[in-house]
Amino acid sequence: MKAVMLMFDSLNRTLLAPYGCTWTKTPNFRRLAEKTIRFDNCYAGSLPCIPARRELHTGRYNFLHRSWGPLEPFDDSMPELLRKDGIYTHLITDHIHYFEDGGATYHNRYSSWEIIRGQEGDHWKVTPELLQNRAAPQNPEAVYFESTGNLHKHDAVNRTFFTGEEKTPLAQTFTAAMEFMDRNHGEDNWFLQIECFDPHEPFCAPEKYQALYPDDYQGPLFDWPPYHHVTEDSTTVEHLRNSYAALLSMCDAWLGKFLDKMDEYQLWDDTLLIVNTDHGYLLGEHGWWSKIVMPCYDEIVHIPLFIHDPRYAKDGEIRKALIQTIDLPATLLDYFHVPVPPNMQGKPLAPVIQEDLPVRDYALFGIHGAHVNITDGEYIYMKAPAGQKNGPLFEYTLMPAHMRCLFTVDDLQNAALTNPFGFTKGCPVLKIPKKNNFGSADFSFLLSDNKNSSRRIDNNDLLNAANFGDKLFDIKNDPHQEKELNDIAAETRMANLLVRAMRENEAPDEQYERIGLQKDRPVTEDDIRTIHEAIKNNRFQLIPDAYDWDRSAVNAYKALLMFIPEPEREKASRRIASALTAAAGKPGKRNIDFTMVNAIVPLVIPEQYRAMVSYFIGLAGKVA
Repeated sequence: MKAVMLMFDSLNRTLLAPYGCTWTKTPNFRRLAEKTIRFDNCYAGSLPCIPARRELHTGRYNFLHRSWGPLEPFDDSMPELLRKDGIYTHLITDHIHYFEDGGATYHNRYSSWEIIRGQEGDHWKVTPELLQNRAAPQNPEAVYFESTGNLHKHDAVNRTFFTGEEKTPLAQTFTAAMEFMDRNHGEDNWFLQIECFDPHEPFCAPEKYQALYPDDYQGPLFDWPPYHHVTEDSTTVEHLRNSYAALLSMCDAWLGKFLDKMDEYQLWDDTLLIVNTDHGYLLGEHGWWSKIVMPCYDEIVHIPLFIHDPRYAKDGEIRKALIQTIDLPATLLDYFHVPVPPNMQGKPLAPVIQEDLPVRDYALFGIHGAHVNITDGEYIYMKAPAGQKNGPLFEYTLMPAHMRCLFTVDDLQNAALTNPFGFTKGCPVLKIPKKNNFGSADFSFLLSDNKNSSRRIDNNDLLNAANFGDKLFDIKNDPHQEKELNDIAAETRMANLLVRAMRENEAPDEQYERIGLQKDRPVTEDDIRTIHEAIKNNRFQLIPDAYDWDRSAVNAYKALLMFIPEPEREKASRRIASALTAAAGKPGKRNIDFTMVNAIVPLVIPEQYRAMVSYFIGLAGKVA
């Protein structure tokens, strides 16, 4: 028995021909759909990249206990379990996050592995220009912006070494995979995992693929969208979408070469094939670029999946049953007749493959510290933090590493060993107070000229899902999530399903408190009405009630206050109130909108921080 899992990163299912897209050139994905089963209701679990990969190893949700980080000593790793049972496992990848601090324990779970260098600002090649352009950041506290700048600089250097399509990481990854197939197609009992970082940003593709999508853009090189809401003009938006499409078509072309190998060696007869992704990507939908800084809209979490199982003659069929990423490890173990560990929450997909029989009645998904989300296939419920503080919130781990750095000594000052969870196999774990939502860097700033009143701001404040509020969508009748529902009965039902899912996942007790739900009793319609009333009454007393606030203005104002040190906040609020009253005019004459809130940033924020603060309140103020 043999199996291949071919994984792309940030694959937007709505831009693939098998899922109905007519403008992108993806003929080999259509060819793939003819040779496999297409799954129409597959959802991601934990986002983004490495949290999703922990789920591919463990078959368990990651995001309620921990953010980005390594495999834990107590984790059951699917490829390691296969290896221990005599199945040879090999990883080929250009996904650079495996080789940073936060992903460093994954690749050694395989029998062997290969890494292709150069993607997304990988600290790979060095040129004189990179050495000559070194400079200390003007704002050393702005770790996020400084590190992002370095990624762009290194990416520009790396690209100069991609001298032709064959030298690109995508091509090298597929070439290595096909070499493996050339050498080993006649052998038995192996699992090959091929991971392509593309079409993840930056959208760097050779000219022949870009030429497939001509547009009128005349500006500088721009193929790396910001993690931001869309502010670009329509020509630039079209160009960025075309750049993604060009890279997608390159992925499609190399997928075709891979399918040719499957045909050449008749691997369809005895090889399980899974083609999947970790999550999707927003390309202007809902007014956003990218992922993670906004709610988990359907384009991000509703992902494509194709499976060919040689045991069943089902190719070309479609499945509607609700499934998730956590089901794939159990499916692979089951295929190789390796026992599925009791701690795996995912279910083998054989019943779905054979007859479209359901294996689950919900899909749970999210990002650590953001909304906790659930779908039953008809509704999606996004439960936001109940309070602006977005807490209490902790990381539970024995491997304290963020994305590109270890936890700092400061991070660990208040860490404590806590009792085991059921899935930690008797091991106590560190309980570490959460300081940021991504776990990738300390995005912190000092935002006052008065040192005595300066306050540390971390991205728990900056990118707080509380700013977006709870959301309920009827995805069966509103698949693009264009209209938020106000349906008390449906929300109550989904809130109870969410609590059940959290209990089944051993969610820490404080997660219930953080999102304002009770662990030990049913959620009632009166509970939901109370939550709605609290949101409605969360106004700011310094602004006369006679004024109407746009929702985006409320969110932006709440975010703006978080940048003002606590001792100065009341005084600053009065200045803001006076400015907004003057801008709005007489009560009832005009609403207070986001533009008015953004306009008063210079009144309360020092000059060197204004652009940054406007950026972040823009994230908070953007609503679908």
